[in-house]
Amino acid sequence: MPNRTPRPRRYLMCRPTHFDVTYSINPWMHPDKPVDPALAIAQWERIRDVYTGLGHEIAYIDPLPGYPDMVFAANGATVVDGRVLLAKFRHVQRAGEAEAYDAWFAANGYRAVHRPALVNEGEGDFLTIGRRILAGTGFRSDPGAHDEAREHLGIEVVGLTLVDPRFYHLDTALAVLSDEEIMYFPEAFSASSRALLERLYPGAIVAGEEDALVFGLNAVSDGRHVVLPEPATALAAALAARGFEPIGVDVSELLKAGGAVKCCTLELR
Repeated sequence: MPNRTPRPRRYLMCRPTHFDVTYSINPWMHPDKPVDPALAIAQWERIRDVYTGLGHEIAYIDPLPGYPDMVFAANGATVVDGRVLLAKFRHVQRAGEAEAYDAWFAANGYRAVHRPALVNEGEGDFLTIGRRILAGTGFRSDPGAHDEAREHLGIEVVGLTLVDPRFYHLDTALAVLSDEEIMYFPEAFSASSRALLERLYPGAIVAGEEDALVFGLNAVSDGRHVVLPEPATALAAALAARGFEPIGVDVSELLKAGGAVKCCTLELR
């Protein structure tokens, strides 16, 4: 059994003050279904409290009226070695969030901030693992944005193609567990991307569809503790068998907008 050592992290989060589902930009969003904003806030607070209880530092960006998806802070940027690649959102409903993140990074002392020319949706599609970024495309981020990430962030970028619209961002189909380990749902990827993942990470935890559909892969790991949606019980068991400590949380309300634990969490590296 590996000796799992957690590493203190710094996360940027956005309180879901204005959370709602008023439009549909992914298959999970149904504006005709009622939303409980108070429950969404409680679920978000539970995620935050788990992080702080584990010793991680939380920074906050102010939620803006009219942007109900801003709670999904992971989509705002990608940060590596203090360098920031801002997001450029595909859908007009979220486009204004990019300006808010630009202002936040400027106000908090970040100087190497790049405004992209092509669409990328931050850590929704760019997941950092060691000195590599796994970069998703197929539904949101433009493949050309992978070159922008490589040039600005200065590390290797490996492109992966998503083919199932239910898993519209990479972070819904794959989670980084350590600098060398991932878990993922193979059927969300093209055949060539699946083969690439099998070659790069032959010991990966492979998720079944049941756990993938409750967003069990939209998880956050500090190297030992893995915070994930609590219905993903098979994944939790697989993680425990590898020496990780899974921590299940309720994200039922956040899932109505197509998000879960990782979506709410932007790591400030």
